[in-house]
Amino acid sequence: MVEGTIMNRSNSKEKILRRVRQALGGRTGDKRDGGDVDRSYRTQSQLTDRERVELFAERVGEYKAVVKIVNLKELPESIKESLKSHHVERLVIPPGLEERWLQAVQKSTRLYKDEPEPLTNQELDESEAVLTGCYLAAAQTGTIALNGGKGQGRRALTLIPDFHICVVFASQIRGIIPEVFAELDHIVKENGPPVTLISGPSATSDIELNRVEGVHGPRRLHVIVVWEF
Repeated sequence: MVEGTIMNRSNSKEKILRRVRQALGGRTGDKRDGGDVDRSYRTQSQLTDRERVELFAERVGEYKAVVKIVNLKELPESIKESLKSHHVERLVIPPGLEERWLQAVQKSTRLYKDEPEPLTNQELDESEAVLTGCYLAAAQTGTIALNGGKGQGRRALTLIPDFHICVVFASQIRGIIPEVFAELDHIVKENGPPVTLISGPSATSDIELNRVEGVHGPRRLHVIVVWEF
């Protein structure tokens, strides 16, 4: 019985590795072996700008994140309200973040800038929140994509602090996941940065389905959507 289990695991492992080799080598073959993958799924969304924003806000809210839709003039005050709601006095700022976003908070909040020297993990842990932008977002799943670019910072900035405030512009929201992956594919091949996908606050469940938040990242997530159309 044990020998049979080991053989099954070995066969499964070889099947997975064979599919990986075929994908990397660009070879095609029997679909059961991972070659010639069916790509007939939808790759473009037909949603309007307003429908994308509304669906994104709805899906993000389903993850127990706080979502606000504001115009650009309201953004600084909205950030201030998010910080005030959790009594944040120490805020982490990534390189390249828009200074105008901070107009309403600079006097009441101590800013920890991740430049010119990166903050230590201890400093990130002692901070109370991080404020970032994003690269793209998907309305279909309420997913936010970070690629470490301007105003987003390195991955540790959005994993260690307990509270993440993320600004998403309406023009960054795509309708469905394939649209997001198509653009990420171009960016990754060009620059090779790590990509982080966020779907709500960090949470996991054990075998008895007991939900625990904050295991792999922030327990609290505020998403501020900037309507610009």
